[in-house]
Amino acid sequence: MSIADHPSSFSCDCSGRGKMNGLSRRGFLQQSSAGFGWLALSDLLQAGPRQQFPARAKNVILCFMDGGPSHVDTFDPKPMLAKKQGEKIGESAVSNRSQSNPSRVWLGSPWEFRQRGKSGLWVSDLFPHIAQVADKLCVVRSMVGELPLHGQQNLLLHTGRILGQAPSVGAWVSYGLSTENRNLPGYVVLNNDWVPNGGLENFGSSYLPASHQATMIRAKGTPVDNIIPSDDSRLQRRKLALLAEQDRSFASEVSDPSAIEGAIANYETAFRMQTTIPEIADIDGEPEPIRKLYGVDSTDEHQRFYATQALRARRLVEAGVRFVEITCPSFDGNNSPWDQHGLLQKNHEKNARITDQSVAALIMDLEQRGLLDDTIVMWAGEMGRTPHTPKISATCGRDHHVNGYSIFMAGGGFKGGMAYGQTDEFGNAVVEDAVDIHDIHATVLHQLGIDHETLTFRHGGRDHRLTDVFGRVLRELLV
Repeated sequence: MSIADHPSSFSCDCSGRGKMNGLSRRGFLQQSSAGFGWLALSDLLQAGPRQQFPARAKNVILCFMDGGPSHVDTFDPKPMLAKKQGEKIGESAVSNRSQSNPSRVWLGSPWEFRQRGKSGLWVSDLFPHIAQVADKLCVVRSMVGELPLHGQQNLLLHTGRILGQAPSVGAWVSYGLSTENRNLPGYVVLNNDWVPNGGLENFGSSYLPASHQATMIRAKGTPVDNIIPSDDSRLQRRKLALLAEQDRSFASEVSDPSAIEGAIANYETAFRMQTTIPEIADIDGEPEPIRKLYGVDSTDEHQRFYATQALRARRLVEAGVRFVEITCPSFDGNNSPWDQHGLLQKNHEKNARITDQSVAALIMDLEQRGLLDDTIVMWAGEMGRTPHTPKISATCGRDHHVNGYSIFMAGGGFKGGMAYGQTDEFGNAVVEDAVDIHDIHATVLHQLGIDHETLTFRHGGRDHRLTDVFGRVLRELLV
């Protein structure tokens, strides 16, 4: 990959970093030699970790279940739904955080729930593999969102804002902790060749330095475009020197050179990624039992894609990447794969076949390698699904619902085998220990050794943070 060909996008507005060793950034850019100054710049731009206390975890893997898995069919059993199936929900069950009206009818789950493991945690038959690691799961059954719309909820999950225009949680983690491996970015998204509702802002750095935005690695084909060098290393270094000369001149003419700094940092990371990314993305050398554990040998191509990305996620955190996200493959052209307004049973089962084995394998593999204690595995969609439907039929489904839904965490100091919070007897609304995404973000940062109230970035005249003015650490979930 030629450094000049490396694609980057820059949205950094200010760095808030002041001066480096007595020199302004502009002065540093003007006085440094093209050889040392620019080639070391990416390291100098990486401030030390902003940890305020000992960290319990070092890395995060977000298994993003885009589209909204049904909480009442996965981790929140509601026998009353089957008992009252077909009865109208009535006016009292209508909510503006749900697609609902009084004439809709309750819909029972087509899957049986069973108590799993030593803990007796309830998990449905939809997830036979995840059920095997139930004692590692910390399930939150009382999530509350803001709007029953995919784009807004995706952005809320990722950025803490329904309108976006803010850095992704992965960018904040990268900014707060830097990277453990200078040859790799701090934030990687293992994508499946589509963009979720809400757009690339879900994975962006916004006003944080551009070096903290996500690097995309796709499941099939070449993992990263232009990753194979088109020039030898000497020629690439000469190109870097030329870029240094041009950017030094340009930086001297602008009031805020932070975007230029971000570009150079990205060029340097891209240069080093040329050898590291292909090595990590190549899972052919993994032992056959591990490949089989994840499901890489599946006859379902979508399951193979997801298994490949899950195995790469383990390899990435093993190599020091701070935040890794895995998106779901889309088997029907829908960029919200879990969005089953119809054909609930057929398509939720398809999504489960694609992801269930690999998520469980990831947790087991991390544990057997001694990495689960240091890694938070987070399983989350942007919403849940209604416990009711317009009409009972063989092809009926569930609609958008943010008035109470479930996610889980495993590892990284979260208690295993527990469920926190409670929805009502129908799973229609939270009745105990309501949790929002700001609380989850605050708690994840806490486990990484970061106080969510002090991890800030100066932009537009005020200090911004991932949790805005909200969020509390959910200490009830922690060991």
